[in-house]
Amino acid sequence: MPPYPTKIESTFKGHKGPVNDVCYNKSGQYCLSAGKDRSVRLWSSATGLLLQTYNGHARDVLTVAVSSDNGKIASGGVDRTVLLWDVSSGEITRRYTAHWERVNAVAFNDDSTVLLSGSFDATIRLWDLRSSNFQPIQVIEDCKDSIMSIDVKGVEIVASCADGKLRTYDLRMGELKEDYIGPALTSAKISKDGHCILVGSLDSTMRLMDKSNGRLLNEFKGHKHNEYKIESVLSNTDAFAITGSEDGKIYIYDVLEGNVVSVLDAHQGVATTLDYHPENVNMLSAGSDGLIHIWS
Repeated sequence: MPPYPTKIESTFKGHKGPVNDVCYNKSGQYCLSAGKDRSVRLWSSATGLLLQTYNGHARDVLTVAVSSDNGKIASGGVDRTVLLWDVSSGEITRRYTAHWERVNAVAFNDDSTVLLSGSFDATIRLWDLRSSNFQPIQVIEDCKDSIMSIDVKGVEIVASCADGKLRTYDLRMGELKEDYIGPALTSAKISKDGHCILVGSLDSTMRLMDKSNGRLLNEFKGHKHNEYKIESVLSNTDAFAITGSEDGKIYIYDVLEGNVVSVLDAHQGVATTLDYHPENVNMLSAGSDGLIHIWS
């Protein structure tokens, strides 16, 4: 068996229209999806059973994240709103409305005390989940264009931006590092070991960057990525770089060699979003065909 997913194990159907984002919860037992149909959905990864549907957004939901204790969900979308949900009750516990353009990315910090949101308004906003204050505790305004993705590890925030720059913030030191890549960036993920960042951009290229000095470690080419926001992820061992593609396929690259090791027929239209299981050789994918696949 290859050490990466090769076949569709199950397919979840329920969203009406494209699925914009998917993610596993911290154990990989459940997964979440966000759709153009304005809903967030919670599924059992093992059975494909739809466990809960969260309705509260007025427009397309673009992003979803789950807290480290699996008790809270955050979502953001075209309605410029960030919603915080209680997983079990399905109730909205917070509604943050300070962004003035669509919300492309949400993320929790490690202990889920702070929620971060990135928007088309070129700001990242930090919300304190322990207080009843509905104003952000910090607004980061360094980006010159839309924030496309946010990843958080420890005291570091990594943001990909449509202005072609990768930004790494060290909140403890109050430092910002900027690496100019060039084309608009749609995805940036910190590796599991915390040393590298995988960046996807609108020149049909993924790049693996050294987080400490911004050095380019490897480039991955073969997939098609010129127009849409597409996610790139690393496998749970950091051995493979994986991306969706505008031809509906998923491309898996060897991180060290840089070559394509597998191309999977995944979706009709664009394969937009992916997440890799935290422990197993499984992954989630979704796309413009409205289907969610679990791969093994």
